[in-house]
Amino acid sequence: MGDLTNSAVEFCPKSQRGSGVASAGVEPNHGAAFGVTLEELRELMELRGTDAIQKIQDNYANTEGLCRNLRTSPTEGLSDNPVDLEKRREVFGQNFIPPKQPKTFLQLVWEALQDVTLIILEIAAIISLGLSFYQRPGEESEGCGEGSGGAEDEGEAEAGWIEGAAILLSVICVVLVTAFNDWSKEKQFRGLQSRIEQEQRFTVVRNGSVIQIPVAEIVVGDVAQIKYGDLLPADGILIQGNDLQIDESSLTGESDHVRKSANKDPMLLSGTHVMEGSGRMLVSAVGVNSQTGIIFTLLGAGEGEEEKKEKKGKQQDGSVENSQNKAKKQDGAVAMEMQPLKSAEGGEVEEKEKKKTNVPKKEKSVLQGKLTKLAVQIGKAGLVMSAITVIILVLYFVIETFVIEGRVWMAECTPVYVQYFVKFFIIGVTVLVVAVPEGLPLAVTISLAYSVKKMMKDNNLVRHLDACETMGNATAICSDKTGTLTTNRMTVVQTYLGDQHFREVPDSGQINPKILEVLISAIAVNSAYTSKIMPPEKEGGLPKQVGNKTECSLLGFVLDLGRDYTPVREQIPEEKLYKVYTFNSVRKSMSTVLQLPDRSFRLYSKGASEILLKKCSSILAAGGEPRGFRPRDREEMVKKVIEPMACDGLRTICIAYRDLPASPEPDWDNEAEIVTDLICITVVGIEDPVRPEVPDAIRKCQRAGITVRMVTGDNINTARAIAVKCGIIQPGDDFLCLEGKDFNRRIRNEKGDIEQERIDKIWPKLRVLARSSPTDKHTLVKGIIDSTVLEQRQVVAVTGDGTNDGPALKKADVGFAMGIAGTDVAKEASDIILTDDNFSSIVKAVMWGRNVYDSISKFLQFQLTVNVVAVIVAFTGACITQDSPLKAVQMLWVNLIMDTFASLALATEPPTEALLLRKPYGRNNPLISLTMMKNILGHAIYQLIIIFTLLFVGEKIFDIDSGRNAPLHSPPSEHYTIIFNTFVLMQLFNEINARKIHGERNVFDGIFANPIFCSIVLGTLVVQVAIVQFGGKPFSCAPLSLEHWLWCLFVAVGELLWGQVIATVPTSHLKCLKEAGHGPGIDVMTDDEMAEDEEEIDHAERELRRGQILWFRGLNRIQTQMEVVSTFKRSGSFQGAVRRRSSLLSQIHDVTNISTPTHVSLSTTNASGAPGNAGGESLP
Repeated sequence: MGDLTNSAVEFCPKSQRGSGVASAGVEPNHGAAFGVTLEELRELMELRGTDAIQKIQDNYANTEGLCRNLRTSPTEGLSDNPVDLEKRREVFGQNFIPPKQPKTFLQLVWEALQDVTLIILEIAAIISLGLSFYQRPGEESEGCGEGSGGAEDEGEAEAGWIEGAAILLSVICVVLVTAFNDWSKEKQFRGLQSRIEQEQRFTVVRNGSVIQIPVAEIVVGDVAQIKYGDLLPADGILIQGNDLQIDESSLTGESDHVRKSANKDPMLLSGTHVMEGSGRMLVSAVGVNSQTGIIFTLLGAGEGEEEKKEKKGKQQDGSVENSQNKAKKQDGAVAMEMQPLKSAEGGEVEEKEKKKTNVPKKEKSVLQGKLTKLAVQIGKAGLVMSAITVIILVLYFVIETFVIEGRVWMAECTPVYVQYFVKFFIIGVTVLVVAVPEGLPLAVTISLAYSVKKMMKDNNLVRHLDACETMGNATAICSDKTGTLTTNRMTVVQTYLGDQHFREVPDSGQINPKILEVLISAIAVNSAYTSKIMPPEKEGGLPKQVGNKTECSLLGFVLDLGRDYTPVREQIPEEKLYKVYTFNSVRKSMSTVLQLPDRSFRLYSKGASEILLKKCSSILAAGGEPRGFRPRDREEMVKKVIEPMACDGLRTICIAYRDLPASPEPDWDNEAEIVTDLICITVVGIEDPVRPEVPDAIRKCQRAGITVRMVTGDNINTARAIAVKCGIIQPGDDFLCLEGKDFNRRIRNEKGDIEQERIDKIWPKLRVLARSSPTDKHTLVKGIIDSTVLEQRQVVAVTGDGTNDGPALKKADVGFAMGIAGTDVAKEASDIILTDDNFSSIVKAVMWGRNVYDSISKFLQFQLTVNVVAVIVAFTGACITQDSPLKAVQMLWVNLIMDTFASLALATEPPTEALLLRKPYGRNNPLISLTMMKNILGHAIYQLIIIFTLLFVGEKIFDIDSGRNAPLHSPPSEHYTIIFNTFVLMQLFNEINARKIHGERNVFDGIFANPIFCSIVLGTLVVQVAIVQFGGKPFSCAPLSLEHWLWCLFVAVGELLWGQVIATVPTSHLKCLKEAGHGPGIDVMTDDEMAEDEEEIDHAERELRRGQILWFRGLNRIQTQMEVVSTFKRSGSFQGAVRRRSSLLSQIHDVTNISTPTHVSLSTTNASGAPGNAGGESLP
């Protein structure tokens, strides 16, 4: 099991241990302070069932004996003595599994350097550097063609190295920025992770009082209280349990629930889920010594703890996300296997599903899919452009030098020529660098990370990044009622007691004392002892409800009647309860059995009124005596008492009891025989008021095109009343409110199988699903997601708090778990945790999600304009003037502004309420809408006209020397500096235009609400001034006069005016425009893809690899060109050149062909992107 971490613990022979003697020469045995060692506990925890009980009996007589050895009390727990707790941590370890080491900054730098484009640039820059230091003999160089000497004087020749060095420097900048971004992203994530972990608390008994402590502070010897829905944080031994069932699938893979009891199988393991019942356990192993910890250690998570001895290659296995602490240990399988779905679908969890859920949730979100596809398409286009640029430059130079001027390639001139080729190559690569939008992933990351950080303030704790963006596309929300739409502060407001319906809580004097006694015992005993009413925290505040809120309302009812429930509980402590049938979603009731002094039994039961009343055969009359309760009486009661209560929006709960004889002792496992023939004591109406902010939040959702549905376990009248109060249903609307039974009848065929067509008839109108089981919720969510009725596939968000909501939360596109009321299992299955359990926080999540989408679109609009312009300028400039007007270093600077800074500026725009005024975009909607396409092309045309005017007649306008056809290494010209400066300034003003993507007029709206944006624009401007005025040779810039600066600014501000002109042109008139960046096509899952899933290579990454292969093919082409050039060297004849030129052109043709077929196939997949998706799951 790996070396023991605490080497300080020496193991002594058993005889010695008892006496606590430390043998001479051995370190004093810390274990001696406790009568048991770490090793013995680890051995004990590996046993199960009867073996474990046998071992406990052999070594410690019983569990109490083990408690004594661990110096703890089964009822009082540990004392809160810090010295004792610290010692326990020292001897038995802490309850903490150390995460994997994060990547260091240098590792991230190394990863950033792996970028193919950057590698090529580095190589080109190094060659350029090397060649610039090559000193060629002065005299013969005259014969090497124009530009070899030319305008160069000595100083300029010296400066030949600058370009290479500058490229290297800018590459370093880009790498550092990328690495820093990755590093801060990682850091943010760890922060988020630790926050999730710190929020996880567990109930333990210390000094006899029940307290909640962070999971990391649990120590061996603690007595922990466990209940339905808990995720066990440590290994332990059950001291006392009621009807306890555990789901151990996360450790054993067995999906059947395991019954645990103190006398049959008391061993509880960390990372397993409590599916039913409650109890108390003695913590026996924590952290790396618990069963889960041991597994983690084997996976190499606890490397640091393992004394680094296991370095033989365990690290490679570390790909398990160990940073995710124990709370995240179970893979998706748990959630699916949690509740074997009890429907005729045969468990719903087909093999395929199971296989899929085992892969950790690493799905590419819709947005990421669209983006990667777009990036690949743009990259391919850029590759073709850059290849053509290089080829044309090389050809032009070769033909000009060797054919037209008829020079001969001389050996001593080779370095000069190679220098030219390197220069051309660098130009080609810079075209590519500008064309490939590396900033896209960066923009997405920044936008998501920024949103996630801000969403924390809006009470949304995001567990899966992509959930944030999926939420922006949500079209349906299936919400719980209790606690989400309502305040979850329940109070009894009406009661039916002793044949009388009280519209408000009566005085104790109005009730027969006999009835009162039975009622108080029934409530005090038959509710979890963890539920209690505490005094208010503030003076004059409401009493604090701790534990289950429904039970708290009943306990509050006892207090309102002027009595107290604590004496009853002290008289009958939890250990004395004979048998407990805990509440679960199937029973919808809870029952507790007591043994009375005369050895006979009494059963108390409480539960949903219509379910429990069916089991009642009598009812307590006004005199306190039971009288017969026939089905006819029950119907009358439902009509006169329960329905009026429900129509007031109250939950109705029935409380009943029954006496059972001592002999023959009843068969407690036969629940149906036990919980029947009951005597009804009372029916109470519990009010759970609607949260004041909910109706407004629901109105916002409906305006934003999102349908809100309520799925609740409550009675249909209560549910309908609350739905009306919330505004989910409006009088006069055409809607459905169904009960679970009715829903199931309508969606199943004669054989009892669920049919999608039947669901499709129901869900569009369904607004309330009452008395629903978790399976119904899962069925509904799956039905809506799989539906093809509407042209857009529905994106469904679901809220849940119970353990049984796991499958629905997992199935939904976005699962929201309740941070306060939610069980650990629900949180585990969710994507976002609502830290305040409030529905209005979901609306905030929608707003942030839409904002992410818009931020990316803004960035795209900006980035693509720059791309189009820069590529065309570099390409045409290179072809016409044999030199790109924008130099490599300038291009890299433009790339830096475009990519890194623009993504920061545009991705951090705060959301506005206006985002909720439009309908969701939908999954298949293109990323680049027609309006955006219009903006991109419109601005590109303006910029190209300006730049080409400057390029070809700029020297005349400004009366300066032309920068065209300058020889190699000539000093920077003012002409080209003006072009570069105008280009950058136009981008800066266009960045302001890019803030609006739906054709709004006011681009400055809310600009000061985003300080990051303002500071980046100003910062870039300052740096630009510095580059132009003092950049000199490395940036190929000549300082400009004030007049030139003003002209540059004048033209750049024209961007804003031009933006207004573009906004005036109606998009509908531009039929020729095409959208781009459609969503991934129909999601169909093949077995091969499943296999690939396991390796976690997703489609988009494969596409990118394909892009890299294309790259290398392109490079091979360039090598071929090099070879062609060397053949020129051997034969100077004209015909040979022409013949080779034709073969060369066919090769160029090949290059374009390499790219086009894949390009075409890509767009055809887009075209077939039919609405809806067959699998119903969005694909990784």
